[in-house]
Amino acid sequence: MPRTESGKRTVVVGVDGSLAARTAALWAADEASSRECELLLVHVVRGPLPEFVFTPMSTPLPEAASEQAVRSHAENELTDLAAECGRSAPGLGITTRLEHGHPSDVLGEIGRDADILVVGSSGRSGLSRALLGSTAADLAGNHERPVVVVREAKAADGRVVVGVDGSETSAAAIDFAFEFARRRDRELLAVHAWADMPIEALAPVRHWDYNWNQVRAESEAVIARCLAGHQQNHPDVRVERHVSFHSPAQALLDVADDAALLVVGSHGRGAVRRALLGSVSHAVLYHAPCPVAVVHRDS
Repeated sequence: MPRTESGKRTVVVGVDGSLAARTAALWAADEASSRECELLLVHVVRGPLPEFVFTPMSTPLPEAASEQAVRSHAENELTDLAAECGRSAPGLGITTRLEHGHPSDVLGEIGRDADILVVGSSGRSGLSRALLGSTAADLAGNHERPVVVVREAKAADGRVVVGVDGSETSAAAIDFAFEFARRRDRELLAVHAWADMPIEALAPVRHWDYNWNQVRAESEAVIARCLAGHQQNHPDVRVERHVSFHSPAQALLDVADDAALLVVGSHGRGAVRRALLGSVSHAVLYHAPCPVAVVHRDS
């Protein structure tokens, strides 16, 4: 991992003055402190700006905002947010950067070697994809390092939930989840969905066509095999296991309400892909009520 001038690793968080970005920054500050990293707050101003940007026509007279005025406002927001993060995590090393460009491109480049890259679920523009902002969606799908998309956690001290399916990306997600649970002294819930589709979709299916005790036993064996090495490396983490007969995404969402973090691999065992983001990670990013970490195989 690259080092800052102080010799520490970094947690990078993208901010834009929105409430969602503030929530993400405070979460990132806590995480950076937990990792003994420094925090880098990055505000990306879309550019280049035209010479003048006018306020809406509802104002009595149009007020011109120069590029310097926009930069000054963004710098003031960064200063205020850095101070708030410092109060939230005393002793944390915090730096700020103001950049121009497309947010996902700039954040992706700056966060390329960070421990993790953190963003809010939606930004200031209001142009969101359902419940997920475009920057968060782009970074989760394309960034090589772990990306955490933060929503206001219902249970910040809740358990860590991780999807388990036997794939290589699932193994990377499990490692991330164990490490997070260890540092935060949290319980880990490992969730395995028996099939890529809910049982109702596997037609023609009759309940008695399956030996359900055998199905459950085989699924539990998958979880045990996937967790074995990780549990040896993190013996203090308490682990519970859950086998679901719903689809993988629904299985994870069903147990996410009281989670502090939901961890998924960027791709799973299924054949369905949306760009570089798997269908399960895509679904939970849009619908999970808690922060979601998307981990790539080589993270």
